Amino acid sequence: MTADNPSQKPAERTLLTGADARAWLLAYADRVLRDADELTDLDRRAGDGDFGWNVATALGKARTALLDLDRTAGPPDVFATVSDAHLGAGGTSGPLFGLWFGRLAKGPREPWTGRELARAFRDAVDAVSRLGGADVGQKTMVDAMVPAVEALEAEQPEPEWRAAVARAARAAAEGAESTRSMLARRGRASYVGEHARGVVDPGALAVAWFFESAANVERTAA
Repeated sequence: MTADNPSQKPAERTLLTGADARAWLLAYADRVLRDADELTDLDRRAGDGDFGWNVATALGKARTALLDLDRTAGPPDVFATVSDAHLGAGGTSGPLFGLWFGRLAKGPREPWTGRELARAFRDAVDAVSRLGGADVGQKTMVDAMVPAVEALEAEQPEPEWRAAVARAARAAAEGAESTRSMLARRGRASYVGEHARGVVDPGALAVAWFFESAANVERTAA
């Protein structure tokens, strides 16, 4: 992480700006594009093997669109861009990730406080859980999403957004790892039963990578 921008006021550094969100999503896209084979391998062992390809295709398109996005765009514009890319992708993951990012796109246009960030992610994960019919403990992406949101909501007093997301990243990683020992109750992995036990859910791992990618965001002026 680079040094603080000296032109940025201390209070402004607590906010998630559009530039921050754009850098965060670009870092996430780069991570998935680099390590998509890992997701594909997991899905071959616990699903139909297309997850890595589908999510990488979506984020490849999102990356191009994000680079062309107006520099004055706010966080909702950034998340909407990634949502659109996922909704145009194949597989069962496209609609779910598209919904997740689409709900984040309903947040306020101005830079987000830590509490606004937590509210946006709570709305997003609740929407995914309803659409997929999944709860924690069923070996899906929700097993990483829910702990991450709870970590965001637990931050008091209101934190600098990167500190909150760093805690969410640790919670998401632990949630993703917890799927290794689970018997799948939802998603493609539920079709193969015990054969998926011992395999980390690729959707949950992708969610963990998303939160971890915020560590690569440079501090920018609001």
